[in-house]
Amino acid sequence: MMRDQQARQTVLEVLCDTDSNCWLPLAGLSGQEWRRLMQWLDVSGLALYFLDRAKELRCETALPDAVRAGLEQRLTQNTARTHGMIAESVAIHQEFARSGLVYALLKGISLWPDSVPRLELRSQLDIDFLIAEADVAAACAVLERGGYYLHAVSGRSWEFKTRVVPNISLKNLYRDAPSRAVELHVEKDSADKPRLLASAVSCAMDGVAIPVLKPADQFVGQGRHVCKHIYGGFFRAAHLLEFRRHALMRREDEAFWREVQARAMETPGAWWALGVTTLLVTRLMGDFVPEHFLRWTVHRLPASVRLWVEMYGERAVLQSFPGNKLHLLLPRELAGPETVVRQELRRALMPLRLPPPIVRGDAQENRRTRLRRYWMQVCFIGLRLRFHVVEGMRYAWELPRWRRCVREQAAICAANKRMTIL
Repeated sequence: MMRDQQARQTVLEVLCDTDSNCWLPLAGLSGQEWRRLMQWLDVSGLALYFLDRAKELRCETALPDAVRAGLEQRLTQNTARTHGMIAESVAIHQEFARSGLVYALLKGISLWPDSVPRLELRSQLDIDFLIAEADVAAACAVLERGGYYLHAVSGRSWEFKTRVVPNISLKNLYRDAPSRAVELHVEKDSADKPRLLASAVSCAMDGVAIPVLKPADQFVGQGRHVCKHIYGGFFRAAHLLEFRRHALMRREDEAFWREVQARAMETPGAWWALGVTTLLVTRLMGDFVPEHFLRWTVHRLPASVRLWVEMYGERAVLQSFPGNKLHLLLPRELAGPETVVRQELRRALMPLRLPPPIVRGDAQENRRTRLRRYWMQVCFIGLRLRFHVVEGMRYAWELPRWRRCVREQAAICAANKRMTIL
């Protein structure tokens, strides 16, 4: 691997290994290599977890002064940002409760304490709520009264943003900015399976009890969320670390694992998502789940999926934003009809539409705000265009090799099967 990837791999080892000697490879990094590593730590969501682990191992003094000061500044800013997001979550919860809605806080803040030891260590970009299908309209009205507008609808996710134009920069990633984003994830009403919202529990935040999902439902949701982003081309490595921590916290809880299996078996594609996510985490961070969990998840995965994780999984985790298109090689046995898969593949390789606006304008914005918004959109379009051209070429280069490896694997499996019969 390149030195940058080796440094990122070392960070993962530091976060997961109890041996303080795993820190040593970072001692030889140059100032430029540290700057690139810090950029990856920011976009991967691992920066503050890394700082906390360095303090735990008492190795923070081994960090360059500029790196340590930068991480401490990020922690100070993110602490204020976290308090702001908790306050906003509580305010929205109170309005939802006052309106008599059925909902639960989802992902993010609700992952404490099983997946996140301290909330100020987590880099959170938005606030998520799971909402009953019958209450979507009322929830939208509550958010609009609170200064949000509907930005986009994708499937069962409704994305809301404030009308403040965000300052999109890694320097502002941890600051408590006035711009906010809220996503409503709609749970379809169904009589043939237990509803997630029906079994929600309460969690105290700022002295207020907010409904959240049960730990088993959270764990299944984490696995599905990571797998969804694996198929999307870029995901934050912090999600893998949080999934692993949740599993380790519950490793000896047999009732928890039975409930996870029951929930996964009644949710289409859940066991598949848990298997892919677990296999990827295991390859990068070591064993972390009970053997009986592996039997109905990882061990049931098709050989081609396991091959993809072996060949490209590490690259997918250690890559920089905006990712690559090698996820398009990942087999789609559960993706649906072959014609649909081909259409999705063509759209993913070279979209024919411009990306949606990052922020929508309104009649009250001044000229400076409008120009700033236009410039942000032009830069975003340029970034996406470069991504599609460069990564499309990389995909075309890698495709023959992937197909050859799949054929070789199929031949080996067939030979082993014949030997077993004989």
